[in-house]
Amino acid sequence: MSLDFRNINTLWTSVLAETLSRLGVKVAVVCPGSRSAPLAVAFAQHPQIEAIPILDERSASFFALGIARQSGQPAALICTSGTAGANFYPAVIEAYQSRVPLLILTGDRPPELRDCHAGQTVDQQKLFGSYPNWYHEVATPMLSLPMLAYLRQTTIHAWERSQFPIAGAVHLNLPFRDPLAPLPQAQVQAFADHVDQRWFFAAVGARIEPPRLEAVDADVIRQNARWPPLPPLAAPGILIAGPAQPRSPQRYCEAIAQLSRLLGLPVLAEALSPLRNYAALQPYLISTYDLMLRDRPLAAQLAPATVIRVGELPTSKELRAWLEQTQPQQWIVDADANDGSTYRNLDPLHLRTQHLHLCIEQLAASIEQTLEPITAQQHPYLKLWCATDAQIRSRLDQAMTCLEPLMDGKAAWLLSQCLPVGTPLFIANSTPIRLMEWFWQPGDRAIQPFFNRGANGIDGTLSTALGIAHQQQSSVLLTGDLALLHDTNGLLLRHHFVGHLTILLLNNNGGGIFETLPIAQFDPPFEDFFATPQHINFAQLCATYEVEYELIETWDQLTQRLSRLPAQGMRVLELKSDRKTNARWLKTHLNSWANKTP
Repeated sequence: MSLDFRNINTLWTSVLAETLSRLGVKVAVVCPGSRSAPLAVAFAQHPQIEAIPILDERSASFFALGIARQSGQPAALICTSGTAGANFYPAVIEAYQSRVPLLILTGDRPPELRDCHAGQTVDQQKLFGSYPNWYHEVATPMLSLPMLAYLRQTTIHAWERSQFPIAGAVHLNLPFRDPLAPLPQAQVQAFADHVDQRWFFAAVGARIEPPRLEAVDADVIRQNARWPPLPPLAAPGILIAGPAQPRSPQRYCEAIAQLSRLLGLPVLAEALSPLRNYAALQPYLISTYDLMLRDRPLAAQLAPATVIRVGELPTSKELRAWLEQTQPQQWIVDADANDGSTYRNLDPLHLRTQHLHLCIEQLAASIEQTLEPITAQQHPYLKLWCATDAQIRSRLDQAMTCLEPLMDGKAAWLLSQCLPVGTPLFIANSTPIRLMEWFWQPGDRAIQPFFNRGANGIDGTLSTALGIAHQQQSSVLLTGDLALLHDTNGLLLRHHFVGHLTILLLNNNGGGIFETLPIAQFDPPFEDFFATPQHINFAQLCATYEVEYELIETWDQLTQRLSRLPAQGMRVLELKSDRKTNARWLKTHLNSWANKTP
């Protein structure tokens, strides 16, 4: 691309866009506005960057988050001055919590128009507080080769800080004076003769961070983290695999399988971990632990002395309460903490915990390969976990097979069996996450679970799912009605979205998760202020946005619609159920399956 010498602002922003393109940025999500016009023009005309216009800033920010989450590369997110950028805040928080790279470019008025009641002006300095990896107010555009070099290098630094040492949002605030439109300025056009573009951009290129997968000496781990005797563990132990979106799911699963075999550890696998979708790799996979721990005598019998946890805690409240009660010695493997400034405390239970600041592949590689794997027959504790899981899984699957009424839980169970191999699946927060935890059946379909579990909010659910699906394999969103309604402006993306997204809508007319909480016993105010039913006709809503809609009336119909996904467009498959009936059914059956254990 040639730089745009029409005026000082077009030159400035074309340097920024070209630098980002050479670094590998492929997508720019652009919200409308006047003060950011130079940015919009630069990205819209760049031949190697896909510029996508989105009306709603919150929707735009989560769409960009979804693109970055899927690709692992930062997307550019652009808006005008005033309150526009404030709508990015929830996505910035999620990017920080979930380690997702974002490059936020906010247009702003120049310094002389601040604090004087100029229109559409707010204080945008460090607008997002401490959540970005880095913030910088870029200088007002100047016609100077040293200043263009400053802009180029600042852009490179912003791109690097969005990914290294850990991923997150970077915020550049860019003030512009008139002209905001690409009106010609003679002195800028004449300046073109002083810029050798080939030389200027010669050193700009994507930096590749080498993977940190080299082996770590086992003695160093033992000395620095008081690692237990290896192997076998001196006392009963478990391995917990929490929510994870690794870049290489199979390699991640193989490392956990190796650790599990060599140490004789049952692997309690959260449904948001890839492990349940690579089940053949895991000889000691436990998927029904939430149900098992509802049997209090059995839970006491299974109490571990040691826990190795990979990543964050699973969603299960039963698991959290059990760990808090049993107080095991815990080692947390945090793959993201590769720099002293980024260490995280991932222990909200405040157990006797040591953090291992390395990835699971490193930990698996540190264990002697000559060790003989431990089998379930050799280890009574491991055998009890595996046998009980098999019994509960058999009862659960049989009950689901026979269940004819439309219940939310069976929808999650069916998804695990009928989606095409490798399907990206975005799971909304609240009830859908928990349905996955309870009912997702282990298999080998390599389904790719995606989620926003950083701040656990329902903000931007649809927009994030569309970002994940954009230019990718046909994808699915599992969501409740309130999460979808919270982000219906995401449907405005339909004209710019490339690919396919099926939205499986579990409509129980309200917040089903609250039905399982003690507050449900207090009505009023429960129904109006917590369940908050909205009584929306989703067929009419979809018709307004020209989105395909279908009401699901049988399980066979749902299976047929999910087993082969379209290649293009959006569609909503609505499954209606009764919220209170769902809650009663869950309470009865989750406990009954557990209490039948021998």
